[in-house]
Amino acid sequence: MRRILVALALAGSLLLGGCGYNDFQTKDEQVKAAWSEVLNQYKRRADLIPNLVSVVQGFAAQEKDVLLGVTNARSKVGSIQMTPEALNDPNAMKNFQAAQGELSGALSRLLVVAENYPQLKSDANFRDLQSQLEGTENRITTARNRYIKTVQDYNILARQFPTNLTAMIFGYKEKANFTVENEKAIAEPPKVDFGAKPAAAPAPAPAPAPAPAAPAPAK
Repeated sequence: MRRILVALALAGSLLLGGCGYNDFQTKDEQVKAAWSEVLNQYKRRADLIPNLVSVVQGFAAQEKDVLLGVTNARSKVGSIQMTPEALNDPNAMKNFQAAQGELSGALSRLLVVAENYPQLKSDANFRDLQSQLEGTENRITTARNRYIKTVQDYNILARQFPTNLTAMIFGYKEKANFTVENEKAIAEPPKVDFGAKPAAAPAPAPAPAPAPAAPAPAK
C-alpha cells in the first residue's frame, strides 16, 4: 500500500510539472517581485514631493493652483492600494495608472512654473530635489518595463495550450498590465529646458517713403 501511495505521489508530481504548475508558481512570484519594485519606486517619488512643494512654495507662494494640483494628485495616488491580488483586476490597474499619470502631469507643470523664478532655479535644495526626481523617474521606467515583461511571460503561459488547462483548474488568471496608450509619454521623466532662449522679436517694418513735395505756384 505504501508503495502505491509513493507511486501515486511521484506520478502526481510528474503530472503537475509537465502541465506547467511549477512554471505558474515561479512566474507568479516573479510578477509579484516586479510589481513590488514598481510600487517602491512610485513611493520614492511620492516621498520627494512634500519637500519639493515646500521649496517651491518658499519662492513662488503665489502659484497656489499648481502647488495644490501636485498635492492633490499625490493624495489621490496614496488613496489607491494596489496589492498583488489587485493585479487580477484590469480596472484597478487602469485607475492606478491614471492616478500616476495625473501626478506626472502635475509635476511637469510645477517644473514649468519654476522656469519663471531664477532664484528658485539656482537654489541648491531645488536642484538636488530635481535631480533626485529625475533619477527616480528613470528607475520607475526601468521597473515598469521589467513588470511589463514578466506579466507578458505569465499571461502567455496562462493562455497557451496545454498550460491554459492548468490555469483553469487552479484558478490562475491573467494579470493586468500597463496599457500601451501614451506609454512613452508617461514613462519619460518630466523635463524642462531652463536654458531655452526667447524667440527674437520681429524686425520693425521700414518707414514709409515721404510724399513728393507739391509743385511751386506759377508767377
